[in-house]
Amino acid sequence: MTTDILTDADRSFLFVLGSSRPEGNTEILARAAAEQLPAGIPQRWVDLAKDPLPDFQDGRHEDGTWPVGEQEEELRRLTLEATDIVIASPLYWYAVSASTKRYLDYWSGWLGVPGLDFKKRMGGRTLWGVTAMAEENEATADGLITSLNNTAAYLGMRFGGVLLGNGSRPGQVRSDERALTRAKTFFEREAPLARFPAEEETGER
Repeated sequence: MTTDILTDADRSFLFVLGSSRPEGNTEILARAAAEQLPAGIPQRWVDLAKDPLPDFQDGRHEDGTWPVGEQEEELRRLTLEATDIVIASPLYWYAVSASTKRYLDYWSGWLGVPGLDFKKRMGGRTLWGVTAMAEENEATADGLITSLNNTAAYLGMRFGGVLLGNGSRPGQVRSDERALTRAKTFFEREAPLARFPAEEETGER
């Protein structure tokens, strides 16, 4: 994977749904954005509530190997096959959901798998976010946005930003006209290489 911008013919999307509610506001918003992707771009959808990962156990500095379950193996494969990974998580306590955080914790484990070269292979791919939240003040989601940006920066990924919507009651995001308008062009926006905040301030990389 290089840092060059890919053509549509080379792209594939993995949508990771992290809500505890089926067909929740975040998923509605994510699907509204996904509908705008060209028909030839593959989309895979994973619902972490329907196919939950077990709690992550960090064995990177222990002897032996940690057994890999079927669900982890499948999710790791899908993650590495996608050029664009979309984290679709509601804003829970100003951060991603527990199931989403668990998925990202597994990335830590994959970094240490011999021969996998997870960090190198993730470099140049693009990380996106979609979230629905009860608050109308979008600054409330700054912690979630920073977390995803820094994750992308550590792995040398591009970061396309986070599509924000307002919705608490089931289906409420459908009334957020501003969010639905932004969804129409969300995946068309430029996704620059992610930088840590300190790098942005100093201009270093």
